[in-house]
Amino acid sequence: MTESPAEQHRPVGVMILPSVLTVAALCAGLTGVRFAADGKVDLALMLVVIAAILDGLDGRVARLLGASTKIGAELDSLADAINFGVTPALILYFVCFPGSPSGWFVALLFVVAMVLRLARFNTLAADPTAPAYTKDFFVGVPAPAGALLVLAPLAAQQEWGDGWWVSTPFVAGWTLFVAALTVSRIPTSSFKSMTVQPAKAAGVLVLVAGLAALILTYPYIAFLVVIAIYLLHIPFAWRSKRWVVARPEAWDNKPAERRQMRREQRRAVRPNRRAATVGRGTRRSAARMGLRRPTRED
Repeated sequence: MTESPAEQHRPVGVMILPSVLTVAALCAGLTGVRFAADGKVDLALMLVVIAAILDGLDGRVARLLGASTKIGAELDSLADAINFGVTPALILYFVCFPGSPSGWFVALLFVVAMVLRLARFNTLAADPTAPAYTKDFFVGVPAPAGALLVLAPLAAQQEWGDGWWVSTPFVAGWTLFVAALTVSRIPTSSFKSMTVQPAKAAGVLVLVAGLAALILTYPYIAFLVVIAIYLLHIPFAWRSKRWVVARPEAWDNKPAERRQMRREQRRAVRPNRRAATVGRGTRRSAARMGLRRPTRED
């Protein structure tokens, strides 16, 4: 893949900055495995979260600086397989399944599922014929979200101590459930093109401030709250994708424009619903009063 003249004259530091973030994420994830093996679960969780944040930044920085390269894309994919497949699987094994053959089997299944998920993502992302709306949805739970989801039992352990949430059967079942979500075809939101209306900016800032305060005060509770919100959003993402798939005229619209179309459709439906409700109420009232409609015989 040859570089354009603009890329050839761009400073080397700018071109490698996204890859530096990717390598930093890789180091953070693997160091989390080391801390988990030493029994420092809190540090292991923190480093996986840092790896997820850096993974979200490297692609955005590359697009912002115009520093996207083929080697950077390949490096990012390989780092994701390690950070969000191998790393959480090893952390769970060291903490919840130490020395257990069945636990190692569950960990292997999670890694395989994550690698398959990433391979499918790369294939779909390279499809030039895909409609524009597909960029707003992931197929299945993305790798960083899957890694954070599967580590939820450890966050609960850090907050409340040992309990059923870190029992071997529950952790194994939860791990397999998350693995199934990653390789499923359930649509989830990508949040890359999410916008905030100016009228709602103040409310969003208040929510962000509240979440930041929760993270600083009760980090593991915040971790679990974010996971719960993410799981709850999946049915809405599923409904949103079904709506746009059924309307080819909206495929090239931006998410904000599609939301406006849905609001307008709901407003158009409401008067008809109210009229139907009034009609049913009138018929019921007439029935209670012993009235009936005239017939031909009358």
